[in-house]
Amino acid sequence: MAPKTPVSIPVDPRLARQAGDLKVDLSKAAEDGLSRAVKAERERLWRLENAGAIEAANAFVDEKGLPFDRHRQF
Repeated sequence: MAPKTPVSIPVDPRLARQAGDLKVDLSKAAEDGLSRAVKAERERLWRLENAGAIEAANAFVDEKGLPFDRHRQF
């Protein structure tokens, strides 16, 4: 595992207090949230960057159907 980089972020004090009362690890919770945010943004950017190819593939299927569709048994 890579070494951690210490950061300082402002947090709503009521939320921090509730987290402490519930024994929530703030560092882990922040890292989990940041990980989800980074993943979501990468996916959004990928969709934008590949919008043309996705549109073309969908148009192909709309026009010609799924490849090998006639061989499907379900």
